[in-house]
Amino acid sequence: MRSRDRDAALAELVRTRGEPLTRYAYLFTGDVAAAQDLVQDALVKVVLRTRSGFEATALEAYVRRTIANLYVDGYRRGRTFRRVQHLVATPEHTDAHDAAVTDNAALTEALGALSPQERAVVVLRFFEDMTQPQVADAMGLATGTVKRYLSNALTKLERHLGPIEPPADDDDATVPPHPTQRAGRS
Repeated sequence: MRSRDRDAALAELVRTRGEPLTRYAYLFTGDVAAAQDLVQDALVKVVLRTRSGFEATALEAYVRRTIANLYVDGYRRGRTFRRVQHLVATPEHTDAHDAAVTDNAALTEALGALSPQERAVVVLRFFEDMTQPQVADAMGLATGTVKRYLSNALTKLERHLGPIEPPADDDDATVPPHPTQRAGRS
């Protein structure tokens, strides 16, 4: 892709889809600044690696996948730092503007209670509407691992949000029965 074409496609993508991409990244991070950084990193990575001509709409799919991959990769790399971060840094306080990024504060709080892997699986499954095999492929995990993360996440989310209707079938790749749906329980 020529530099001028690439720049035009990037400008179009940022102009038309920048805010929705930031909201999408916010679902992973729970922090506006981190979401903006994640989107910027994904845009740079996708645009620099794009060799053939893509329109802004086609680039968006790659950027969304790259956001998810960067989030999961960043979690893996930063695990050690996060264990000691509280010793050297104070948590940032969110302002009223942060609340405007998402429509539902309860959902944000519930997502915050999930581990990074569970959160990524929930976002990809329910907000990206991916099947479990697609989530497994995107995250580089086995489908069974995705099912476990999703089952654990739904249990945690129900503690915050109340009963959640089980997801639709994924072509022979359904979520294991939720604990409240298993035989012998009501």
